[in-house]
Amino acid sequence: MPVVNGVEVEHLQKVVEAVKANPELGRTLWRASAKWKGGFREEVKIRDFTIRMDEPLDLGGSNTAPNMVEFVLGAFGACLIVGYVMNAAVRGIELVKVEVEVEGDIDLPGFLALEPPEKVWPGFTNVRARVFLKPAQPVSREELEKLHEDVVKTSPVGSTLRNPVNVEVTLEERRTV
Repeated sequence: MPVVNGVEVEHLQKVVEAVKANPELGRTLWRASAKWKGGFREEVKIRDFTIRMDEPLDLGGSNTAPNMVEFVLGAFGACLIVGYVMNAAVRGIELVKVEVEVEGDIDLPGFLALEPPEKVWPGFTNVRARVFLKPAQPVSREELEKLHEDVVKTSPVGSTLRNPVNVEVTLEERRTV
């Protein structure tokens, strides 16, 4: 089975064909849970993984881990990398380096409720990513631009940041801890 960029291309193509044949297979559900650990520290469980989060010192945290918005930026960068690696592998483009730098702007008066959200948005107002690709062999600029275009338009995290998404939050009392 050919492996390009650490991806088993045949396996990936089988997944694509299965979803193409039965689109219901493509409807997936993802889960995470978070628990407060004191101060601004949290512990997030995702599948078999535990991720710590905290705020930086200048926002009142203890700086023991990245904060939530930093994880969003990191998730976007990692999602782009998966997209480049996967799409390049399917196209037979071997990559030796993929790096993504992501930054975003948040106005604290919105988050701190100093201004209403209608006036000052509490979330990211702008997110910028810079991508650095190094193919193993020469690849035309047109091929790289097409790869880039396809990755950006199909990034699940990028799409979530770019487009409105339905969010429902309910308050429930948990009787046991």
